[in-house]
Amino acid sequence: MHQEMETDGSPVIVPRSFRLLEELERGEKGIGDGTVSYGMDDADDVYMQSWTGTIIGPSNTVHEGRIYQLKLFCGHEYPEKPPSVKFQSRINMSCVNQETGVVEPSIFPMLADWKREYTMEDILTQLKKEMTSPQNRKLTQPPEGNDEGRVDPKGLVLSHDHQCLITCTRPRFRKIQAMIANYGMDGST
Repeated sequence: MHQEMETDGSPVIVPRSFRLLEELERGEKGIGDGTVSYGMDDADDVYMQSWTGTIIGPSNTVHEGRIYQLKLFCGHEYPEKPPSVKFQSRINMSCVNQETGVVEPSIFPMLADWKREYTMEDILTQLKKEMTSPQNRKLTQPPEGNDEGRVDPKGLVLSHDHQCLITCTRPRFRKIQAMIANYGMDGST
C-alpha cells in the first residue's frame, strides 16, 4: 500500500473503505508463497470489519506444518488504529494470551507502534516471522486443533488425529488445500 501524493507534495489520505477494498483485492490474489492468506468473513458486511487470516507455520520451528486461523476485526477507526487480532487455533507464543488467543497489542510491536501504512498482510507476515524468533521457535505447543470455545465453523477444522480438513468454500482456501495435499497431510499418505 503506497500513500498517494498530491501535486503540491502533501499526502492524500485514502478513505477507509477504499483502503479495505485494496486489502481485500490483494488478499484474494494471494500473498507471496501462499503461507499467509486473509479475506473477509462475510461478503455482505458493508463495513468490512470481520476478516479471517491463515498462517501456515514456518519451517524449522515447532510451528512447522501447523495451520493457524486468526480473526481480525477492523473497527471504524481502522487504519488509523490497528485491528484486533485473535488466534482461533490454539498456539503458544509470547505475544498471545493463552486463555483467549488475543494477540496482545502491548507485547506485539507492530500493534503497539501502529502506523496507518501497516496492513492486515503486514500483521500476518509479522506474526509468522515472530514464530521464528528465539523465544517462540521451540516453545511447547498445545495439541493441534482449535479450542472448542474458539472454533469457527466457516473455515478451518482440525481433527483430533492431527489430520487436516479444509472446507474450501472460499477461493483463498483452495490454495492452502492444494498445499496440504502436496505435503501428504490430507490423510492420503
